[in-house]
Amino acid sequence: MNKINGYTEEEATGLIEYIYTGKNAGKTLSYLFETYGKEHSRAKGSVRNYYYALLKKRDDSRVERILEGKDLHAETIRPFTEEETDEMLKKVLAEKSKGLSVRRAIINVAGGDEKQMLRIQNKYRNLLKKQPERVAKFAREAGIPEEKSFLQRKLEREIDMLYARLSEELRRENAALKAELEKLRRERGE
Repeated sequence: MNKINGYTEEEATGLIEYIYTGKNAGKTLSYLFETYGKEHSRAKGSVRNYYYALLKKRDDSRVERILEGKDLHAETIRPFTEEETDEMLKKVLAEKSKGLSVRRAIINVAGGDEKQMLRIQNKYRNLLKKQPERVAKFAREAGIPEEKSFLQRKLEREIDMLYARLSEELRRENAALKAELEKLRRERGE
């Protein structure tokens, strides 16, 4: 069995055909990675990583043959420099200091450019998770409350969901008790 980065040549060809056909039908890469992954019992991220690894392996004649005439390419990833990271953080946190949500702040900083928004959003999330002290430093300088850690936000979401479930259960129980009380009053002629 002749493999290319862990996939058989047939699997690699199938993936490329799937992506090519899907893109021509107007589907997003994210959607295609997810659906291909579900159909082939692979994780979306694994499919994505394999696709990009395959596109970078054009020096392999088998890969070149699979990709021939498909016009599939990957943009080069341009990492943030330290200066760009600091500048981005300052801008996002300055927008947040106006009372805006992180999402709205990122939209404003990116000027509506969707690729830039995604790039900033991913970098910001990464910083919150891996360098919270850096975000906290810039937040203090911007005069806004310190960002909550990833775990704090996750815990708060879980507490909110628990509260919502309990509230719903109490509302249903309260409605049932009111109905029962009304029934008893009618039976007694009140």
